Formats: sequence, structure tokens, C-alpha cells
Amino acid sequence: MTSNSDGLGDAVGRRRFLLLGGTAALLATGCARLLREPETASGERSGRRAGSRSPTDPASPSDLDTEPPPDTGAGPDTGAGPDAGAGPDAEQPAAATDHDAEAEPEPEPEPEPAPGDRTPTEWGERVTGIRTRIATDERLVALTFDGCGGPNGSDVDTVLLDHLADLAVPATLFLNARWIRANRGLTRELAREARFELANHGTEHRPLSVTGREAYGIRGTRSPDEVVTEVMECQRLLEELTGQPPRHFRSGTAYADEVAVEIVQGLGLEVVNFDVLGDAGATFSAAQVERALLSARPGSIALLHLNQPGSGTATGVAAAVPQLRERGFTFTTLGDHRLV
Repeated sequence: MTSNSDGLGDAVGRRRFLLLGGTAALLATGCARLLREPETASGERSGRRAGSRSPTDPASPSDLDTEPPPDTGAGPDTGAGPDAGAGPDAEQPAAATDHDAEAEPEPEPEPEPAPGDRTPTEWGERVTGIRTRIATDERLVALTFDGCGGPNGSDVDTVLLDHLADLAVPATLFLNARWIRANRGLTRELAREARFELANHGTEHRPLSVTGREAYGIRGTRSPDEVVTEVMECQRLLEELTGQPPRHFRSGTAYADEVAVEIVQGLGLEVVNFDVLGDAGATFSAAQVERALLSARPGSIALLHLNQPGSGTATGVAAAVPQLRERGFTFTTLGDHRLV
């Protein structure tokens, strides 16, 4: 007859034997599986990453951080989980790999054609991109004066300049390189005058085109390169004389196509024309100039000339300015105003 302590010792021994035997069996099964699953060149076994666990593999104690469940003899994948009953031959979910297929890259968008590569469809004084007014509801008016230069356009209307000084009228002066070269000293004086803003009126006073179109019998620039030359030679001359690069440009005759305008914008200048034809190329009489200026509305930009002393511009301006002030208008340069 054995004692209770002997019986207890035998039970403990049997339990230890079963646990060790079960562990040995699990290790043996795992080793056999490893021997059956050859490694791929990328370190994966049976189509999945080394060290990863398939959804059908039994969880190990390290996966669950708990004691392993008792062996019920049911075996793996028997009636547990959403895939219960699928059986060992059922298709298993695709395992993730380190070489997931990359999505096809989207095609690069077609680049927009450069301005010089397009054929213009607009021509005139009011094409796409040209500004003709100040964006305001206030009673502001900008008087702009062109100095065109050339054999018949390099003079100075000193009477007009005196009137502007006497009336303390600010103005934007669009000067052509030909006029500047004939009046270098005066250009520097005008640049020092706080009431005036100097702007770019081109180099040879040509209409601005990429195809050589004409305006008033004057042939325009014929290519993007000629557009750049027409703008930038005058730009550099004004900056050299005054130390300030102009911000605004107006072409000779005020005509342009929309492609040339876009080129000028790419050079950092804004193309500005008008909504009030002030003296029609210095051909209006004084009475006509006065009537034209009195048609101004809030935000108007008027086009006049300072290089034709025999015209009616000076007298017409002197007559119109006081009347516009009586109507509540204030005169301004283009300055930092937003233009439309």
C-alpha cells in the first residue's frame, strides 16, 4: 500500500512527463515544417515573409502572451473563426510580401505650350491681359502721357508740364527709348519728381506682335524674341537712368496680340492701355480733349501725349482738371493700384 505522498509524487511526475512530451511534439512538428518549406531568395517561406504567421497557423504562447490551451485532439482549423469548415485545401488569403505590386504611375500631363509657340487669335487695344482701368469704386482718375520719340515725336510739351505742376496733378509717363535718348536730362528730372511715375513705352515704338502685324501703317514685332527686345531695351535704359525698373508697359500704337501680352507679363511688367481716349494721338483740339476727360468715371485711365507741343492737349487738360475735382475726382498714378 502506498502513501498519499507517494501517490501525489507519481501524479506530479506524470503531469511533468505529459507537458514535456507535448512540448517535444510541438518542437518536432515545427522542425519538420521548417524542413519541408525551402527558403526563397528573399528569405520568405511558402510565399510569406520569414517570421510572419499565416492566418491558418496555430498561435504560439508568445503570440497570445497566455498559457497554451489544453490539447483537445480536435486539431487545427476545426470549427473556429470565420473560415471554419473551409478545410485545409481551401484557398487561403494572399499573404503580404515585401514586393507588393506598385500602382501604374499616372501619365505626365501634357505641358502647356510656351507663349511663343501659340498662334495669336486677338489683336487690338483691348485683348486678353491688357489692363484698361483701376479696380475701384472711388472717384479716382489716372492721367497717363506717352512720350513716343522718333523724327516727329521727340519734342517736349513744356506748357503741359507746367500746367501739371501748377495744378499739382500726379501722372504716369510712358516713355519710349527714342524719346528718352533725346531727353536724357529731362528724364532724370521727371524721375525725381514725386508726382510722376515713369513707365515703359517700348524701344522702337512698335505694335507688339509675334507675327509682324501692323497698326496705323507701323509694322509690329515679328517674333517672341523681337517682343522681348522691344520691351527690355527700354526697360534697361530707364533703370540705368533712374535706378528704378518700371512696372508698367504700353506698346507703340497701344496695339498688341494676346500672346505678346503674355510674354510681357512673363518679363514682370503689366500691360496698360486706357478707357478714355484723351487726345487721339495728340490730334484732338483743346475742346475735344476737355470733353474726353470729362467722360471719366471712377477708375478711369486716360491716354494723352506729352511730346506734341503744338496740340490741344495742354489747354484741354488745364480746362478739365478743375472740373473733375469739383465733381469729387482725385488724380493718381497707376502706382500700386490693382488694374483690370
